[in-house]
Amino acid sequence: MRRLAIAIPFALTLLTGACGKNSQPPPPSSGTPNAQQESGPGRTAAGQPSQAQAMFNTVCVMCHGPDGTGNGPAASSLNPKPRNYTDPAWQASVTDDQIKEIILKGGAGVGKSPAMPGNPQLQDQQDVLDGLVKIIRGFGKHP
Repeated sequence: MRRLAIAIPFALTLLTGACGKNSQPPPPSSGTPNAQQESGPGRTAAGQPSQAQAMFNTVCVMCHGPDGTGNGPAASSLNPKPRNYTDPAWQASVTDDQIKEIILKGGAGVGKSPAMPGNPQLQDQQDVLDGLVKIIRGFGKHP
């Protein structure tokens, strides 16, 4: 019993100490050992998510979903529902400048849903703003 009383705290110490190590998920892999990471849409040349992709993944996905269909985790509690970026009619009806304005001002700022927050901090980050538009436009492309 005494060994167990010593072993449990020791094991917990090891486990909690190990939890902080390698807390980052492994990078995407092509399946080939020692292969170089590839760049692609939303990724930098080093294979890391671009600032725009990182923002989309942390902010926009909550409502618009990872696939852009408006089915994010918060979508069920919103009325009106978030925009479905895969809708070809919507894609054809809006310009890139209008998308940028919605991102910057939010829904209330352009007469849309007040649940869509504005991101005025992106006014001086045109590369991130352009990247977000590219991501949104990417959902409208069908294979």
